[in-house]
Amino acid sequence: MEKEYFKITSVARQDLEEIGFDASNVNDDTMEELASKMADAYIENDFWIELEVIADYLKIPKKLTNK
Repeated sequence: MEKEYFKITSVARQDLEEIGFDASNVNDDTMEELASKMADAYIENDFWIELEVIADYLKIPKKLTNK
């Protein structure tokens, strides 16, 4: 059986540390909220553009349309 969905990214406390934040006391609820807001921002801003660019790069064919 083929999968329906594929995970594309995650966020970790280490990611916050790498950009200068102190994540030592950031709880899981805050991390969940951060991940959710990042997912929303990604979908609103870049997801559809990058999906098309990368799919073209990988030579995934587009459907033919009857116009």
